Amino acid sequence: MLTRTPRSVAEAVAVQEELRPLVDLVGPGPLAPETVAGLDVAYAESGDLLAAAVTVLDARTLAVVDSAVSLGRPAFDYVPGLFAFREAPALLAALDALKTVPDLLVCDGHGVAHPRRFGLACHLGVVTGLPAIGVGKTPLVGEWEAPAAERGAWSALRDGGEVLGRVLRTRDGVKPVFVSVGHRVSLENATARVLALTPRYRLPETTRTADRLCREALAGAGNGS
Repeated sequence: MLTRTPRSVAEAVAVQEELRPLVDLVGPGPLAPETVAGLDVAYAESGDLLAAAVTVLDARTLAVVDSAVSLGRPAFDYVPGLFAFREAPALLAALDALKTVPDLLVCDGHGVAHPRRFGLACHLGVVTGLPAIGVGKTPLVGEWEAPAAERGAWSALRDGGEVLGRVLRTRDGVKPVFVSVGHRVSLENATARVLALTPRYRLPETTRTADRLCREALAGAGNGS
């Protein structure tokens, strides 16, 4: 039930509505994880092939200690707000191929900062049972005020009166990222984990290593984008 591929947009939305109550927004999640996984997907130029990559990093050194890639076809049409159904099957296959069970999933996407409060990080967290957070490069929903310019500054991402996440500055004077809870992690802890994963660059090392791996996989398959 949790991983079935819907046959229509209406069915996909119904699945999201069904699974949303299973999300744990309290956590607190691992406060000192030993391993943290990055998850990312890249597409061939044709759009009919994707590579889903998972890299597992030592949370202290940020060195990659395990990784896996799954090549496949998108499992669902391109529909904003329903990317989980398009990408989750391949990401779950990559997770299954790991030798290490990570303490935390860091998704290149959103958690509850989603129109139906059930983005990719929520979907993968609920399906796997693992703590998960979303770190988006751009917002999917909500309004915010720009945080202060220094690293670590943040402002609330809100939709009406509801706080969906944080707009977090990971580098001085650089565009912020959009952090939200996926599953079994508090927003405070999610923020701390993202800052721990961004010692040098705007994006977490988890995202950077997973992005590199999935693009290398596509290039190796002769379908670099």
